[in-house]
Amino acid sequence: MENVAGYSEATEQGRVSAVPLSHLSIEVGHFLMGELVNGVDQIRAQFRSIAPIIEGCVRSAEIEFGCRPRVSTCFLIDDYFRPETDPTMILDKVLGIARECGLTIDYLAREAGCATVPAVTRDGVVITPSIALAEIVRQRIVSEPREWEKGRTPPPTQSGWLCNGTREVTGTPGQAMHPEQQAAPAVQFGRRGHSIFLDVEMSSATRPQVNGRPVPEWSCPYLASIWQLLRLGMLRFHGKPVVEPQPWNPDVPWPARWADMPSVVQLNPHAKPFAAYRSHSILPQRYLEIEHAVRVILDHTYLDPEVVEQVVSRGIDEGVEVPIQVVKRLSHYLFAGS
Repeated sequence: MENVAGYSEATEQGRVSAVPLSHLSIEVGHFLMGELVNGVDQIRAQFRSIAPIIEGCVRSAEIEFGCRPRVSTCFLIDDYFRPETDPTMILDKVLGIARECGLTIDYLAREAGCATVPAVTRDGVVITPSIALAEIVRQRIVSEPREWEKGRTPPPTQSGWLCNGTREVTGTPGQAMHPEQQAAPAVQFGRRGHSIFLDVEMSSATRPQVNGRPVPEWSCPYLASIWQLLRLGMLRFHGKPVVEPQPWNPDVPWPARWADMPSVVQLNPHAKPFAAYRSHSILPQRYLEIEHAVRVILDHTYLDPEVVEQVVSRGIDEGVEVPIQVVKRLSHYLFAGS
């Protein structure tokens, strides 16, 4: 059974565990599952264009963090919305093209693992239980002061929607035959001059029930928000990291189902840590809207203060400035094309 207890219990049960941290985590592109299934040309073209960008990122990291920065690379597989696809038909192809293009992928992650972290077993013994991660993080979503407190709009944990401002309705109802109200424009929180208002759908109609419980279908921006929190080492469950990368044995075939893979697989045995002080995502331009939505969600996510303090303090010890606001630890490179 998936564990949905909030990770706020971590600090009540003792000190939270630290996770190893690189200076920089680089996401090396992204594809929809259909692009991974259909041929190699698009994969090869994207990886070829990304390879020199990564070299530039590493040089920039040397300037910011010193001559030997800890840099790791990661690649997220879009398996949440297409779980029926076959890993054995995809992974060797993708990793082979990456090597051909001179691209090193240290860690391979599954998007479905951002929704539910599968149990980790060794020799048939469960080491860590399955964790309903998306449910846990949703308990941490908070709203700015909004009119839902007066009954107009439910909080995001009920509605599945989250916005970066307030949508007001002003005026008083008219006579019985003319009940219209005057609508006022939406206003962005903390706007600078003019508002850029965004309403983000975090979850929608439920998937088929599991064990008698409805299962929401999480949106791509919401899962991408959890992906960023994992890369920044910000999530714990009962004080322990929710995900620990599992080493990959190249002599063992890939499983036939995505669900049989860990959330994060360490491909490179010599890789620097998966999580990092900063994350940099190299993505096609079509992900601009999603990344905007990610920032809105993260701005409304209340993170465990002890985890935040732990990462900030470690940064100070290493001479790395770590902003308390997690969105200030994100950066992106959106390249031209589809």
